[in-house]
Amino acid sequence: MGKLIVDEFMTLDGVAQSPGQPDEDRDGGFRHGGWHASFLDPEAGKAGFERAQSMDALLLGRRTYDVFAGFWPTAPEEMPFTGLLNGVPKYVASRTLTEPSWQGTTLLAQPVEESVAALKERHEEVHVIGSLNLVQQLLRAGLVDRLDLLVDPLVLGTGKKVFGDGMPPTALRLVDSTAYANGMLHLAYEPTGAPTYGTIG
Repeated sequence: MGKLIVDEFMTLDGVAQSPGQPDEDRDGGFRHGGWHASFLDPEAGKAGFERAQSMDALLLGRRTYDVFAGFWPTAPEEMPFTGLLNGVPKYVASRTLTEPSWQGTTLLAQPVEESVAALKERHEEVHVIGSLNLVQQLLRAGLVDRLDLLVDPLVLGTGKKVFGDGMPPTALRLVDSTAYANGMLHLAYEPTGAPTYGTIG
């Protein structure tokens, strides 16, 4: 059985909506798009690329897929992620997309949870980038094996969150952490099951 790894840019208050550009996702009247741009860090970028080297499949939701498919197929070859993302098998979870434009893309059959479980049987390491609605669906289904969170020292107070309402109570184990000079943190967690409860004092 392979692993499913979620990669997200996230604010300190858990928002992960539209980190890359102003018009990436305006749902709910979100007006903070592009919030991660000022926290770009060469060291963090290099570390992120090194972590991604073991990816042998990429899984995306429809909105993130459209953003990626509009950029990476013609991205400069000298960018580290260009060859990697264009070369790996890609899967998109969508009920509305009929003709994927990005070479090497396969539409997932419904129900998504069953298709993703099958992907984990075929691949060693499936990565999900962004794709918040899909990520929440996979978290509820218990299909996520690791969360790689890049947390910016920023509070937005509004926007879609990684851990939205209705997430199942889950305990997590910290398996890696790095602090960068600009205040950004990389935190890697693995789910360990249901939380335990007790009394303090």
